Amino acid sequence: MENYDAIVVGSGISGGWAAKELCQNGLKTLVLERGPNVEHIKDYKTAMMNPWDFPHRIITQEETQKQFFVNDKEHPYIQDKPFKWARGYQVGGRSLTWGRQSYRMSDLDFEANAKDGHGVDWPIRYKDIAPWYDYVETYIGVSGQPEGLPHLPDGKYLPPFELNCVEQDFSKQLKKHYNDRILTIARVANLSRGWDGRGPCQARNLCERGCPFGGYFSSNAATLPAAAITGNLTLIPNAIVTEIIYDDAKSKVTGVRVMDAETKKVTEYYSKIIFINASTIGTASILLKSVSKRFPNGLGNSSGQVGRNLMDHFNFSGATGEHEGLKDKYYSGRRPAGVYIPRFRNLNGQTQRKDYVRGFGYQGAGERLGWKDVNCADEEFGVSLKQKLSNPGPWQMTLGTYGETLPYEKNGIYLDKNKVDNWSQPIIHISMEFGENENAMRNDGIESALEMMDKAGMKNIKKVDFRNPPGSAVHEMGTVRMGRDPKTSVLNEHNQMHEAKNVFITDGSCMTSASCQNPSLTYMALTARACNYAVSELKKMNL
Repeated sequence: MENYDAIVVGSGISGGWAAKELCQNGLKTLVLERGPNVEHIKDYKTAMMNPWDFPHRIITQEETQKQFFVNDKEHPYIQDKPFKWARGYQVGGRSLTWGRQSYRMSDLDFEANAKDGHGVDWPIRYKDIAPWYDYVETYIGVSGQPEGLPHLPDGKYLPPFELNCVEQDFSKQLKKHYNDRILTIARVANLSRGWDGRGPCQARNLCERGCPFGGYFSSNAATLPAAAITGNLTLIPNAIVTEIIYDDAKSKVTGVRVMDAETKKVTEYYSKIIFINASTIGTASILLKSVSKRFPNGLGNSSGQVGRNLMDHFNFSGATGEHEGLKDKYYSGRRPAGVYIPRFRNLNGQTQRKDYVRGFGYQGAGERLGWKDVNCADEEFGVSLKQKLSNPGPWQMTLGTYGETLPYEKNGIYLDKNKVDNWSQPIIHISMEFGENENAMRNDGIESALEMMDKAGMKNIKKVDFRNPPGSAVHEMGTVRMGRDPKTSVLNEHNQMHEAKNVFITDGSCMTSASCQNPSLTYMALTARACNYAVSELKKMNL
């Protein structure tokens, strides 16, 4: 029997934070990761490769990133409706491949459910999490520009990356024609200067391969090494958690049952507290598999809410436009951040919409089109083609919506007990679709982008509307939501299970609503906050 003070399931963004906080507070902590080990720098196999080093001389995700993404054939799931589930089964999880956009939620988000009647009320407000946003940002390093917007709170920022000339011009045009929207540089966890022994970001824009410089935040570059240096960390890769063990006699969770992914040997580990951070869908599936006399429908699932209310952002809808001027200007090097236009709908009476609730923001960038974007006639070759290829094209702006999805109870996951994977685990069914609210919001996002392009004087304006399925934003949230009432939620205000007090869940599954901002910063802040509470309760012997 192996005993620890704490067990953390998952080593991604929130799991890495849990490991760091618990270890630094003196708890002997076991971190279980279902995928193989990835050592910082050593295992970033493609990070320093040039295009000509790859077999096909073509830079594709298959060639450069496949080691950090799950093969769906080896890890199947069933889509009741189209859903794109991107997974990263390795130490560090998707912290190695995330988009690094880091935005705070505000009370516009935390109060939304209570005000418009969708979902359940969040058990926290901005004041409860604000100090933890400060704490997390100060550690991970977020570059950004304060803007003084109450619905997109400012944070603790490193110097921002710079807007290029077409973005600056577009920003000026927005201010000229609108009083309710701005364009700012994206707030990203890329280090604009060296920070806490990491970075700075080299602006190579190869982040998805793993960064040898630690130029962006990941578990591997930051939190896991910080946990390890305490001497309190035990990390076991290739460890598939098949069940959370609930002891009916003791009326409490005592540990986890784990299968070795390679040998399939089963081992049990025990601890005083458990943090489940296996990602939204993974965490819900573990709870649903953890049945006992007390919880026949899954651990902590008396409410019937485990697996429900799955959310994601809809994206890839907006517009592009070309700028006729600025032809004497170009840029040097790369930049790991695009631009952001914060939400401007449904903030007050002037921006209120009758056809949908909530809102969206835009992410995008300005760039000068290059040879690959020039439309050359199929029969063209020789001097004329060479001249086209050696001259830059026009400047272009691209804007794409990131819109909020409401927490619909019908959207979620469940387990297929008649179909199992290679480890005898039930196959997960995912059933999610966007509703009328999201579709109305998407249409407004497209029309608003087209309008802004026109008012900014852009030419050759084109609509962008890919209608990608849920999961495409890789922001899956919900399934184990926080709430005030145990009858309608799974977690309380401290991310603690209502029905299993020594279990905490702080990954995306805990989210009660989605907002329209990228969510990872909120996961990290909630994790640090929950760890602080869990340590305090342990000291009081309440767990």
